[in-house]
Amino acid sequence: MKRVWWLVIAAWLAGCAERTADYFPGYAEAEYVRLATPIAGTLAKLYVNRGDKVTQNAPAFVLEQESERAAREEAASRVQRAQAQLANLEKGRRPEEITAIKAQLSQAEASLQLSESTFARRKQLVADKFISPANLDESRSALERDQGRVKELRSQLRLAHLGARSDEIDAARQELKAAQAQLAQADWRLAQKTQRMPVAGEVADTLYREGEFVQAGSPVVSLLPPQNIKVRFFIPEPLLGTLRLGQNVALHCDGCKAPIPAKISYVSSSPEYTAPLIYSKENRATLVFMIEARPAPAQAQLLHPGQPVEVHLAGAKAAQ
Repeated sequence: MKRVWWLVIAAWLAGCAERTADYFPGYAEAEYVRLATPIAGTLAKLYVNRGDKVTQNAPAFVLEQESERAAREEAASRVQRAQAQLANLEKGRRPEEITAIKAQLSQAEASLQLSESTFARRKQLVADKFISPANLDESRSALERDQGRVKELRSQLRLAHLGARSDEIDAARQELKAAQAQLAQADWRLAQKTQRMPVAGEVADTLYREGEFVQAGSPVVSLLPPQNIKVRFFIPEPLLGTLRLGQNVALHCDGCKAPIPAKISYVSSSPEYTAPLIYSKENRATLVFMIEARPAPAQAQLLHPGQPVEVHLAGAKAAQ
């Protein structure tokens, strides 16, 4: 269709080279918003049909989510497990374990007291030569054994009140962060299976039906917001210097009750068409440049993509 319009515009410019133009032919064009998902899946639900008027954030479509839900549940379980492991390392041993260590320490202290009194008594007996020094050596060994046992149990009791070593706790914290990141990724993948309308507009087309498999990145719904409708037209080279961005123009179309105001939003920096001649002063009027103008969104709804329009420029006649 663009090629047909190009030929029409070229013929019109050729016929109007020797006369004054009061309007320029053009056509309406649209910039579609194509909704897709980065994850493949079967189309489970399509909420819209071609031609529907939709609002922003309205549901568009849903792909099957069984695999993503299962992955999300697995990731959530890993987070809970990592949190429990970190809490266990930080709080130390259970109260029952501490009670058992205290009981063992009491027994060891009692044994130590007995060893101390036995050693003192035998030491005196050896000094009085009632027993041999070998008996004293035996008592000394028992005393040292009981002293070591008491020291060991006191150290165990101190450690029981503490958490794990700092490097073990750091490793558990990193494991928790990794599990949380995996959960966030699973949430994102699950959310991508449900798409909503990013803007209000009209559904131009639906490209899949329910039950069909949708490839990753493949558009499912084509949406046309009213602000994405524009008009393209072409002007000869002598008029190029008279135009500026934001300049007002008037659009006329068949069936339009009144002219539609619009503003120039784009001026091409290179020619769209020229005759197969050198750029001489005599033929440079055959050069044309593409111009784009955008009407207000409320009035853009009066135009349809591909619809012919007439564009009237303020001061165009005087410039030619």
